[in-house]
Amino acid sequence: MNRKLHTRAIAQTKATWPLLIGLLLVPMLLWAAWQTVANGQERAVEIPPPARDISSQSATAKAVLAGGCFWGVQGVFQHVKGVTRAVSGYSGGSADTATYAATTSGTTGHAETVEITYDPAVISFGDLLHIYFSVAHNPTQLNYQGPDHGTQYRSTIFPVDEEQAQAAQAYIAQLDDAAVFPDPIVTTLEPLEAFYPAEQYHQDFLTLNPDYPYIVYHDLPKIEALRRLFPQFYRDEPVLVGTL
Repeated sequence: MNRKLHTRAIAQTKATWPLLIGLLLVPMLLWAAWQTVANGQERAVEIPPPARDISSQSATAKAVLAGGCFWGVQGVFQHVKGVTRAVSGYSGGSADTATYAATTSGTTGHAETVEITYDPAVISFGDLLHIYFSVAHNPTQLNYQGPDHGTQYRSTIFPVDEEQAQAAQAYIAQLDDAAVFPDPIVTTLEPLEAFYPAEQYHQDFLTLNPDYPYIVYHDLPKIEALRRLFPQFYRDEPVLVGTL
């Protein structure tokens, strides 16, 4: 190749580089922006504690809560003092559709749910709701959480008795009256027919997969928010399910 053609080829290559770099950067920037927005949708909010709570003399109690992907909800409550067990699972549908494959269709009635066993002498039902509405999820998102869309990701409380139902209703009304969220709370209360544990590979997912991109962007910030907003309840070592 003569010098003139060689020089022209070099010039054309140099002119093309910015375009190539731009084509590579645009998808990366769009993906980063989407992740930031999705993560921001579930950002923790500092809210007042419930004015009404439950007083229990029992040694153990349960709360069943749904708030989007159960990986993060389970992970949050596994770091809460007084919680002795937090299991990911399904509630709202029938036993024969209580699987991840069926539930992801959004047609089973199931929500991705976490069954929380706790010691009322250490933490109350109201305290759990305080964390649930503040840190674990965004209660103003109807049938979705961040990037996850469908009724299986709805914000729902499954009260185990009438006392829990009344306490939850009162707290939702309190938070709406206080206007602590920019939009109304859409959390529903549904009768607890049954809780079905999820498949083994979903249990302890946050702890076992701390580098998984979804966990990094959407769930680890919730653990940090728990530590920051609820230092009196935060524990560094999570209580794990292990083998079901």
